[in-house]
Amino acid sequence: MSRIITISKNQGNTHYGVSVEDKYGKSHHLGYSRVLSESFQKEIERKADKIWKNEVEPKKNLLELAIKQMNQSELERSFFSGNRDGLD
Repeated sequence: MSRIITISKNQGNTHYGVSVEDKYGKSHHLGYSRVLSESFQKEIERKADKIWKNEVEPKKNLLELAIKQMNQSELERSFFSGNRDGLD
């Protein structure tokens, strides 16, 4: 993953939304602004640098990984499909 600063404005909206994505894909909302002044852009960069310097790799959820592996193996082997009870 890469580090990204996103500034967006929805159609008909009067404010810009600012968010930052760290290298692990976690999104951090930085706030809203009516104008994109140079001082606001510097503030965004400062906050983004602070987030990127303090980013921590998220812990892996072992239960989630086990369920994904079970589902993948079931799809590969079709173990639970084609049964007589019709509950596939």
